Amino acid sequence: MLPNANRLVVIATLTATLAVLVSSGHADGLPEPDDRPYLGPITIAVDATDLDHRIVRVHETLPAAPGTLVLLYPRWIPGWHGPGGNVAQLAGLRITAGGRTLPWTRDGSQPEAFRVDVPVGETAVEVEFQHVSPIGAAGGRVAFGREQLNLDWTQLVLYPAGHWLSALRGRAAITLPPGFEAATALRPASTQGNTTGYAEESLETLFDSPVFAGRHHRRVELDAPGAPRPAVLQLFADEAADLEAQPEMLEAHRELVRQADRLFGSRHYRHYDLMLLQSKVLGSIGLEHHESSENGVRPGYFKDWGKGIKARQLLAHEYTHSWNGKFRRPADLWTPNLNVPMHDSLLWVYEGQTEYWGRVLASRAGLVTAEEARDQLARSMAFRSAMPGRGWRSLQDTTNDPLLPLGERPWYDYQRGWDYYDEMALVWLDVDTLIRERSGDRRSLDDFARAFFGIEDGRVAPLTYRFEDIVAGLNALEPYDWATMLGARLDQVGDGQHLLDALARSGWRLEWDEKESELARNARQADEGGPPAHFYWSVGLDIGKEGKLDDVRWEGPAWRAGLAPGQQVLAVNGLEYKRERLEAAITAAKGNGPAVSLLVKDGERYRTVTIEDHGGLRYPKLVRIDAIPDRLSAIFAPRAP
Repeated sequence: MLPNANRLVVIATLTATLAVLVSSGHADGLPEPDDRPYLGPITIAVDATDLDHRIVRVHETLPAAPGTLVLLYPRWIPGWHGPGGNVAQLAGLRITAGGRTLPWTRDGSQPEAFRVDVPVGETAVEVEFQHVSPIGAAGGRVAFGREQLNLDWTQLVLYPAGHWLSALRGRAAITLPPGFEAATALRPASTQGNTTGYAEESLETLFDSPVFAGRHHRRVELDAPGAPRPAVLQLFADEAADLEAQPEMLEAHRELVRQADRLFGSRHYRHYDLMLLQSKVLGSIGLEHHESSENGVRPGYFKDWGKGIKARQLLAHEYTHSWNGKFRRPADLWTPNLNVPMHDSLLWVYEGQTEYWGRVLASRAGLVTAEEARDQLARSMAFRSAMPGRGWRSLQDTTNDPLLPLGERPWYDYQRGWDYYDEMALVWLDVDTLIRERSGDRRSLDDFARAFFGIEDGRVAPLTYRFEDIVAGLNALEPYDWATMLGARLDQVGDGQHLLDALARSGWRLEWDEKESELARNARQADEGGPPAHFYWSVGLDIGKEGKLDDVRWEGPAWRAGLAPGQQVLAVNGLEYKRERLEAAITAAKGNGPAVSLLVKDGERYRTVTIEDHGGLRYPKLVRIDAIPDRLSAIFAPRAP
């Protein structure tokens, strides 16, 4: 899963109760999960027709035996890497048996656990509740709108404690608003009016098969007709016009599937639904599942093709997770149910190598051009190699971020966070180019991907791994002290010279230009939704809408002048702020020119600050090293059949 602001809000709220968690297993008194079948399948009926209030109504029927029954609301959601389940969104819980209401109590140490006593003579309980979907961003990601919705079964099911999810069975049905069409990895078993019933599955599969639905839907086949394990693209949008795409755009998605086949040499799904919604109402998301993925972006995915690349890389990233994360899974991220805590020590493989392959596959498929990929790499390399936070916090420690309270991080470059995605992608470039160099360019990380993630073609059940397995897989490909090398990359604090060394080994080096590339400027506008006023590598600040300071570089020139995120720039050298005026002022200050003067609003206080920086405008770019093979272009090049 890729991080986004809405996700941070959810986890920041939920992790306030993290102190009650134990290191493994359950809180005292809750049944330990066992790999044994339950009394019978659970039926789940979901009514998602209340567009006015955005409330989802749930009715469950669970087989039950007399005695205490403990029902669990999922907390540790795969792909979130932390306690992302929000039981506060469950309301109106009512449990009955034989027509009688049964009192329930919540477990004091684990608020996701509900206890109820089943009377003698009863063989089933009925459970009713409402999922109160967030309406504003403060309540978490908005997933329910008038034109489309995103249903996650982990928010819609209470399940019995004491069992593995794979041993629990469920039969689910959804009633959608009139005119809505649905997409999910689940397969329909019946349809009556607006209600679709799905085939019985394990709860492990059900929870891993979210639903997208909406008024405006388009299905695009990504495989040749009759493919035994087909992949499809399921498109949703607030407006029908956003579903229109040029043929070459859709062909790039088909090529993504082909390039993944050539990389991994296998498919670990029965069928795959790559689901993409464009919406101004629903929050952004990127969440992996074994046989589908949830991808939510702002409108303009096809209309603004070429302006920003994050949305196009998102699909490649989440698709890669079917191999890395869902099939091959870190042992400490596999749990028997969704209320046993996960541990994130290997996220640098789970997410870091997936981020690497997502970028590579997006380029090989033509979703992203090689020039766009290099431009992104230049910006990433410039930022990550010089992060001041590298001086105190290791890359490995950032894998704990999903467990930390994640409110505002005003000094991200110093505080660090989620770097096991972006920085680790650069480390995997380091590994890839080292393998290529040592083997005389006969072997590469592609060979590792096929040997490690591509084994047991057709297997869907997870196959776990540990650090030692990664090292052994690399050594089988190219003998080297990989344990020491990876340990140093993960645990060291200090400078980022090793990232620049990896770049040089790829045949390119980082240099600087006084003019920002149009690719970078367009990407910032499309990917971040804000004005492209980027001066991070010169005076040390980024300016967003209405002159607001989005970022200030830790101990950079703007920092030394007393500026901080959240303040507002009103004027440059006595004239109303415009990006072009600040650019001109920075250029004029180069060498021995006059310092830049800014009028700044900080709350209700106005002040003038002087920024002493005479290096001029600086924007990163990549330049070829002719004496070294162009391994970077070889990495981004599509693979032939």
